[in-house]
Amino acid sequence: MFPDLTRDDVFRLETRRLWLRWPRQADVADITRQAGVKAVAEMTSSIPHPYTSEHGRAFVMEARRRNMEGERLTLVVTPRARPGQVIGTVSIFPSRQEGGAELGFWIGADHWGNGFATEAARALIDAFFAYSGGTELSASARVINPDSRRVLEKCGFGQTGSGLQVFPARGGLLPVDHFRLDRRKWESFKAWGRTGYVAGQGETPIQAAALH
Repeated sequence: MFPDLTRDDVFRLETRRLWLRWPRQADVADITRQAGVKAVAEMTSSIPHPYTSEHGRAFVMEARRRNMEGERLTLVVTPRARPGQVIGTVSIFPSRQEGGAELGFWIGADHWGNGFATEAARALIDAFFAYSGGTELSASARVINPDSRRVLEKCGFGQTGSGLQVFPARGGLLPVDHFRLDRRKWESFKAWGRTGYVAGQGETPIQAAALH
């Protein structure tokens, strides 16, 4: 899915306030603490609760392996002022539709309300369309998570419907809203000059999509 450029752990993305880079073992403590918050985990399909350091180590190893293989691209979100501090993750991975790709993300509860989810998601979306040759992205968010919905809408996604989705870490099927962004809409979105990040007001909630 991703080219050689992204398959090296020196690859990173820079935004106005953030660095997005490959996860590393030194990040395990931050990832464990942030992902271990129940309000974060329960909005995702794959983060168990409780979340232990063993989970964190396994996540880092698996993310690095898949990044290296180009199967997906998972980056940790770090503040530019403190690039060693992980505040969340953002990922693009194969979707359930053959040949498709899906966006997932989560931001730690300590950092809600600052627009970091939108800023990180936009950066990875731009990288996907610029480097991978992909034609469209999908995403989903639990119906009880309007804040992730707003993040997706601010990234140019449009809702395509609702339905049930498997959440292995939650123990079964849960209702979600489905979203889609194709290359043409992404190009229009950028042409409208809306990709320069502006922090949204009142963005204070659970900022996590159905990350796999």
